[in-house]
Amino acid sequence: MNCSRNDVVLLPIPFTDLTSRKVRPAIVIGRNGADLFLVPISSVLPNTDFPVKEWRAAGLNVPSGIKAQVSTVEERLVVKIVGTLTAADCQTLDQRLRNWLQL
Repeated sequence: MNCSRNDVVLLPIPFTDLTSRKVRPAIVIGRNGADLFLVPISSVLPNTDFPVKEWRAAGLNVPSGIKAQVSTVEERLVVKIVGTLTAADCQTLDQRLRNWLQL
């Protein structure tokens, strides 16, 4: 799979007790070789930093938001690319990333 910046992807995320995994969406924010830098997406809006305004256009099934977390995973773990953030949502994400990372 060839993931790009702002792609919305599905990948298995382990539960905190590591007993099982569930496939969840995330946004690709960068890459380093075979590793992807991701921010998670959640449909539990109170647990997110900001909503995805154009969630349908991004390939999401329900209203969702972006969490203020960054993780790294191997690209081979991506199950599917479901869509791409719109320009407006990308702009908001870029601004939030600068704030989160104090850039």
